[in-house]
Amino acid sequence: MDNQKRTAYHFIVLLGIVSLFGDITYEAARSVTGPYLAVLGASAGIVGLVAGLGEFLGYALRLVSGYFADRTKAYWPLTIIGYGLILSIPLLAFAGYWHLAAVLIILERVGKAIRTPARDAMLSHATKQVGRGWGFALHEAVDQIGAIIGPLIFPAVFILKGGYREGFTILWIPAFLTLFILIVARIKVPSPERLETSEGRTEQDIKEKSRLPKVFWSYALFIFLSVAGFANFQLISYHFKVQSIVSDIQIPIFYAIAMGVDALVALIIGKTYDKIGLKSLITIPLLTLPIPFFAFSHSYSLVLISVVLWGAVMGIHETIMRAAIADLTPLERRGFAYGIFNTVYGAAWFLGSTLMGLLYDISINYLILFVVLMEVISVPIFLLIKRKE
Repeated sequence: MDNQKRTAYHFIVLLGIVSLFGDITYEAARSVTGPYLAVLGASAGIVGLVAGLGEFLGYALRLVSGYFADRTKAYWPLTIIGYGLILSIPLLAFAGYWHLAAVLIILERVGKAIRTPARDAMLSHATKQVGRGWGFALHEAVDQIGAIIGPLIFPAVFILKGGYREGFTILWIPAFLTLFILIVARIKVPSPERLETSEGRTEQDIKEKSRLPKVFWSYALFIFLSVAGFANFQLISYHFKVQSIVSDIQIPIFYAIAMGVDALVALIIGKTYDKIGLKSLITIPLLTLPIPFFAFSHSYSLVLISVVLWGAVMGIHETIMRAAIADLTPLERRGFAYGIFNTVYGAAWFLGSTLMGLLYDISINYLILFVVLMEVISVPIFLLIKRKE
């Protein structure tokens, strides 16, 4: 293994560990922020507003941060500032009023918006050395360990007779570890862009190729359609609860199963992407399509299958969806491309989830029809991408 490839692997794993500790911190918090705000005196409307505004800013601002990253080349500073805002989570231990807690919760989401395009752009440089799919898959697999551990922290604290303050105080540990490992990565690989250079291209070539290609916009449309038809776990678990299909204790276990499947499928699909390229994207609509038929049924075995499929699709989203951006866009516009990607993804998730929630209250059949339409329409867009590739 040559030095560049070894450096790339070290960088990917280090950023994976950063994401692991980051996930432990904010996934632990996200599992209890609703009831915690209620304890501090917030109404249901406030809880919904804080969650919705946080998610909106967490995706919408990525367009701005991605553009800024490319203009300034400040990939490391933006990544460090973004992760630095994760310290707002353990600070929730000192929030005596819901107003302060709401600001801290939203700040963490803003931090995610600031860091994600810059971090993914740097990751894309490293994945050039080891394979786009495998590189993002490796990062995702390490990341998901934190997504599994995080939601288990507060239940453990409560079992040990602790409260919210004690739980948030514990989160100082993963929060500081997030920043420590990030600084280690910065010291070890100060210039990840050197792992993917523009060697052999003239200044004129770079200028001409620095625009986002037309195929990228077709890809963005494919993302929007396929993600809009992807039911979120909150709605699926709501169905489990109100229809008494899965017990309250088992629902978080089902989520943990989905996260485990996510990590495993990420590794498999990452290798597949490196072998067959964009063709592997067809797995997204194919695996998303059957989810509502199983998830919104009344059969325990079918809903379990749906959870496995849901985790598999998440693994594909987090791996080859990101890998494809790097292959479809020029190095000079990579941060902005990731900003657009994340904004489109977030908008599709928000609009699709909102509409599916409304359709669920009217008829599950309408919800299923919506999913089928979105995924079927996405297929010809996928074929268009293949032709333009």
